[in-house]
Amino acid sequence: MEPAGPERLFQHLIEPLNDRTDKKFYNVAKLGGTKYDILPYSIRVLLEAAVRNCDGFLVKKEDAMNILDWKEKQNNVEVPFCPARVLLQDFTGIPAIVDFAAMREAVKNLGGDPTKVHPACPTDLTVDHSLQIDFSKCAIQNTPNPGGGDPQRPPPKLSPLKAPRKLPCRGQSSCRGPCDGESGRNSGPLSVQIENTPPLCPFHLQPVPEPETVLKNQEMEFGRNRERLQFFKWGSKVFRNVSVIPPGTGMAHQVNLEYLSRVVFDVKGFLYPDSVVGTDSHTTMVNGLGILGWGVGGIETEAVMLGLPVALTLPEVVGCQLTGSASPLATSIDVVLSITKQLRQAGVSGKFVEFFGPGVSQLSIGDRTTIANMCPEYGAILSFFPIDNVTLKHLKHTGFDETRLKLMETYLKTVKLLRSYELSTEEPEYSQVICINLGSIMPYVSGPKRAQDRVAVTNMKSDFQACLNEKAGFKGFQIPAERQRDVVPVEYEGNEYKLAHGSVVIAAVISCTNNCNPSVMLGAGLLAKKAIEAGLTVKPYIRTSLSPGSGMVTHYLTSSGVLPYLNKLGFEVVGYGCSTCVGNTAPLPETIQNAIVQGDLVACGVLSGNKNFEGRLCSCICANYLASPPLVVAYAIAGTVNIDFQTEPLGVSPDGKRIFLHDIWPTREELQQVEEEFIISSMFKELKGKMEKGNKRWNSLEAPESVLFTWDWKSTYIRCPSYFDKLTKDPLPPQCIENAHVLLYLGDSVTTDHISPAGSIARGSAAARYLTNKGLTPREFNSYGARRGNDAVMTRGTFANIKLFNKFIGKPAPKTVHFPTGQTLDVFDAAELYRKENIPLIILAGKKYGLGSSRDWAAKGPFLLGVKAVIAESYEKIHKSHLIGMGIAPLQFLPEENATFWGLTGKEQFSITFPHELSPGISLDVKTNTGKVFHVVAAFDSDMDITLYKHGGVLNYMVRRLL
Repeated sequence: MEPAGPERLFQHLIEPLNDRTDKKFYNVAKLGGTKYDILPYSIRVLLEAAVRNCDGFLVKKEDAMNILDWKEKQNNVEVPFCPARVLLQDFTGIPAIVDFAAMREAVKNLGGDPTKVHPACPTDLTVDHSLQIDFSKCAIQNTPNPGGGDPQRPPPKLSPLKAPRKLPCRGQSSCRGPCDGESGRNSGPLSVQIENTPPLCPFHLQPVPEPETVLKNQEMEFGRNRERLQFFKWGSKVFRNVSVIPPGTGMAHQVNLEYLSRVVFDVKGFLYPDSVVGTDSHTTMVNGLGILGWGVGGIETEAVMLGLPVALTLPEVVGCQLTGSASPLATSIDVVLSITKQLRQAGVSGKFVEFFGPGVSQLSIGDRTTIANMCPEYGAILSFFPIDNVTLKHLKHTGFDETRLKLMETYLKTVKLLRSYELSTEEPEYSQVICINLGSIMPYVSGPKRAQDRVAVTNMKSDFQACLNEKAGFKGFQIPAERQRDVVPVEYEGNEYKLAHGSVVIAAVISCTNNCNPSVMLGAGLLAKKAIEAGLTVKPYIRTSLSPGSGMVTHYLTSSGVLPYLNKLGFEVVGYGCSTCVGNTAPLPETIQNAIVQGDLVACGVLSGNKNFEGRLCSCICANYLASPPLVVAYAIAGTVNIDFQTEPLGVSPDGKRIFLHDIWPTREELQQVEEEFIISSMFKELKGKMEKGNKRWNSLEAPESVLFTWDWKSTYIRCPSYFDKLTKDPLPPQCIENAHVLLYLGDSVTTDHISPAGSIARGSAAARYLTNKGLTPREFNSYGARRGNDAVMTRGTFANIKLFNKFIGKPAPKTVHFPTGQTLDVFDAAELYRKENIPLIILAGKKYGLGSSRDWAAKGPFLLGVKAVIAESYEKIHKSHLIGMGIAPLQFLPEENATFWGLTGKEQFSITFPHELSPGISLDVKTNTGKVFHVVAAFDSDMDITLYKHGGVLNYMVRRLL
């Protein structure tokens, strides 16, 4: 959005910042006096955006005044939010750019000007989800054809390793390396050796050469994703306000923190707060830096990119007061898991959470961003840490210009957005206050299937054994008592090992949650160092990996001298981006998989991420635990989660000494010393330079600059979607649904993982048959994430999750029943038969339909399958918005009612009547061919929801607006 213009309605609030600068701003603090002073800081940001963008049309004066009256209006009115920018990652970003390209086609076909289709605000796309671990410690996968959809493309030639250039030491007093301290010449070895302790001065090692594993994986990534990358580059050339950050740079959220965040925007002489929405639910991570942001998925984000505000019910704001100090053994991950559990129990779904109290000032920016990252796991819209002196100190630490910082501080103080976390009489008022004593937090993990199921590390063994006994469900595995001690011998690399229930087979320090936090990453490195020095090892069959959020992490792990120890335990850097967390890990050794399956073992994965749904890491792994990076390393060394760290050793040293976890756990003092010495601003500056320069592969990639994209109809990666095939200039009135069949009859807590295609493409799936018919072999399938730009693949992958439980089938399987014939088919094949018969479809579901990551294909896929409505007991808000954004009606059973209450089998045919005039929360009649009639609520929250539904979704609406 433009920061100011003649049409704005609050121009009387524009003021110069001071006499020393020509900068101006909207002094929103003057708008409401004492009303403004009691607003939560997050609401102040919403208010400023409404005032600045108030044009009397998309944002009305009434909207701004409603936000100012937040105390009285919360939960009662809908308000617009105009974020300053948009963040995309490639999995969800490619369908957004595909949709923009398709909108250009649609506008042209209807007689409009396709060059009008551009993002209206800065849009950054980070290519970080296409990484797959082809090369790792355990096995180097020999992939003859990494070229994806082009079988004739030869394998990429691997680049040789580059030697690091030597930089001056600058006479660092802390330097212990072999230099003269004046000339800056480093006469020592090229890289840090394991025996080198204490570590060398970081100036001797800049920039750190990329590990060979990283280079090889990057070569494979570029090879198999060349077509997608060329499409991204085309988009960055022809669309204004689009920038693409190429592969190998870092995780979207990490890059967002280190590089993309402005904190305060300065556009055309106007200052205003940074804010962002993104196509990933963990966009909330940036709130730890005092930047208002959350994930809204691809469909709503595309609307923002086209100039529409995000519509949201003016939320309640829960004040989370932090007091006390955490235990020395507790990491920020322990704090996160504890807060996740308490906020989940407090019921903060659909609300803002804002942190305050003396405990906040003790948290680093890394701690805060880690807490904010997990926001979707406790259901809030966002978790907000207002900007304070710790934030400003961090920005200075990471290379922000001093003059810019002073300007920002002056602005933030003037509009009362700079906070002191010490208790005072001028505290904002909150909807409710939750108190958390950090001193009560001890080390935890979370699992085995859900992020909110927290387990104290001291109780891990007993809890896992209880899971074996418990009935199959969110916690249990129902293993008979006589089989709980089963041991399966297995041979691997010439040695014999024993697998049992609880054996760890995947251990991953990954990029999603905590790589922004040096303390936990260095903690893992220091623990690895002590483990190696004690003679401990990790069994070679365990798939270990280290996938940092950005090169900065590799940089300080190397500079501090701990990366070689992690390497020796198998935690080699495999690349920068999502890998294990989205199922892109290298396959387990076949002998290990066979042993797990044949022994029906509850094998385990341990990862420092934020998602641990069953089957997400690997189909044969039933139990996944979220843990801090040091604990991931510890459990890898132990080789099992079925261990009591207090009484049982991790292993035995070569001289026969039993080594316990407390023997090698790094102290807080050790961590602080290393962090202060090695987390320096030069690292951030070096990486910012890397991001600005790009890389040779990306820079040399050729892409067209045509106004319209030249679709290759043979492509299996990029395809013009069929959303606009029947688009008319004017929308039709809401159409009634007549004699619809139920495509799927689902239960509670169906996640977007169950709905949206993700991970690898199973060989027997509908998507695999499509690709095979296109001439591809299984090794060329790549992943669903890489093929999100092809609607034919993604539609076939919708509801293809092996853990989907459809009541028609009675067991987990990606199947359903086609009732006119009684056939059991893949979901896509059944939907195709219904389509050929012109039979509309609906879905029956239970509570919390659409939990999990915000995925646009969780709505696009059902739409393309022919689903016209979902009838559920309740919805996850983001997914419900996505359904509306694709023209699918989200209908809700009345309280205390559900399909069972009405005796529905799902075999009935359903008719739903829509009046010409819809309103939020309107009641609709549902009739079945068996004579049953019941009422449902149309879960539209706003007039904008109804407008989008009438147009058949946001994409149709935007095309018509552009005409």
